[in-house]
Amino acid sequence: MLGGRAGLARTASLATVAVLTVAACSSGSDTVDALDSSGWPAAHADARNSNSTEHSGLENATFDWSRPLGGPVVSPVSIASTGQMFVSTYTDAGCNLFSFEIDSGRKRWCNRSGPSVATATPLVDSVANTYIGDDGGFSSFNDHGQLRWRTPVYGVPRSAQFLGDGSVLAVTQLGQVNILDTQTGRTTVPIHDLISPPEFLEAPNTDFLPPDTGLEACATGSSQCPVAAAPAVDLDASNIYLVLWRAGAIAPQLVSLHYDADATPAVTERWSSELLPAAVTSSPVLSADGESVYLADVDGRLSAYNTSDGTAKWTYGAGFGASGTPSISSDGSIVPTGGDAGLRSLRDEGDRATLEWERNDLQQLGTPVHTADDTIVTVTGRGNELVISTVDANTGNTVADRPLPGATGFTVGTSIGPDGQVVTSTYLGEIFTYSS
Repeated sequence: MLGGRAGLARTASLATVAVLTVAACSSGSDTVDALDSSGWPAAHADARNSNSTEHSGLENATFDWSRPLGGPVVSPVSIASTGQMFVSTYTDAGCNLFSFEIDSGRKRWCNRSGPSVATATPLVDSVANTYIGDDGGFSSFNDHGQLRWRTPVYGVPRSAQFLGDGSVLAVTQLGQVNILDTQTGRTTVPIHDLISPPEFLEAPNTDFLPPDTGLEACATGSSQCPVAAAPAVDLDASNIYLVLWRAGAIAPQLVSLHYDADATPAVTERWSSELLPAAVTSSPVLSADGESVYLADVDGRLSAYNTSDGTAKWTYGAGFGASGTPSISSDGSIVPTGGDAGLRSLRDEGDRATLEWERNDLQQLGTPVHTADDTIVTVTGRGNELVISTVDANTGNTVADRPLPGATGFTVGTSIGPDGQVVTSTYLGEIFTYSS
């Protein structure tokens, strides 16, 4: 792998490839306010991965339009503050990265990227530039779908995040941490490797691993995928949180990094937790006050850790299978994602979690979203029918149900548009949009 100061020398062989990092087709020469968006700019809404929105009144949204994409979808739809939507998909030929207008469903553009682009959600800035990785590269496209720049990386970046200074954070499944300028794509600080790179001077015939090495293992969180999901970022403190499976370890750990562009090195490890009790496929989620970070593991546990030192605060449950990234409200209400036990809400009491309510009559088939007026929007199953359900966040009582016409299987994320539109996509590859 490539890393640190030594990584600069080891990347000399990639110099000719790096020439492809271009600053063409930019949406403008002015500095982009990367953090300004009222839509759904990241995989889980924001840098904290909260799966929450400041919008309200979403129970009044009614079905607007749907359209198939031609291939399976495994990542949520991202939405710019302009209403432009972005989604990646698995297709054997043709486009696998799409943009649509949220009001009409009209396709704005589509591109063919590397096949692994389908594993990530495009990150969106304030002027609808997108940032997404694929096989061995991380790219940015403007709102017309034109390539702004492409930077070589080692592996396939997970869904990216912005940092507090407006740069973009791209961490690959192989553990390479890249911090890039949003306008040029150039690394702003030396590359940081979470997994020790091979010693090329001692073994000059060592080959780089194929970019997609271990990528399929990210779906199960096994050791072949060192970093399985998107990191969480504390924008004010410049701290990064991710789950890392170190080489030779018997289990992964929750790890916190600190970023300081003016320091040497710019990326340092603050702490790592004890070994986790099971594999993790979800992203870490930061509490609104920045004092706790939450993780759901594949055995159905939901755990909270202190952001100050990585010590465990509490663990709730096991076996109910809610292994997706949970939704966290600003007041400490937590709704797990997935599982066979229906829909439930927990509350963080500081030293423990308590069950607020549960709805075992609802089969959860999507990712829940907390709204500003204390409701939860998610996709549930009603017999053979999929519906957008809005429930009261305090009681669990149903507020509204709206069917997803003709939808089957399950959905891979719920996203909220700039005017309170509700957008979801099925795994089979069909987008459904609801508007007020």
